[in-house]
Amino acid sequence: MAEKGSALKKPVTISAELTKIIGPGPMPRTEVTKKLWAYIKTHKRQDPNNMRDIIPDDTLAPVLGKKTINMFAMTKVVSKHIGS
Repeated sequence: MAEKGSALKKPVTISAELTKIIGPGPMPRTEVTKKLWAYIKTHKRQDPNNMRDIIPDDTLAPVLGKKTINMFAMTKVVSKHIGS
């Protein structure tokens, strides 16, 4: 039986668009999320009126789209840029 949580620790490949934001992979999904949030916070991409919404800039737009996205929907969109 596989170790619990091992899928999150397994290194994954990262798309070229996502690499521009978080750096080259492979890296675990947990690290992808951590680095993506670091970018969002460093570049002040959260909506100040609703911190759950992310406002993409020109670097985030190829990954998240051009419209404001809820942080919960962001995970699904980012998963398209992560391979096994």
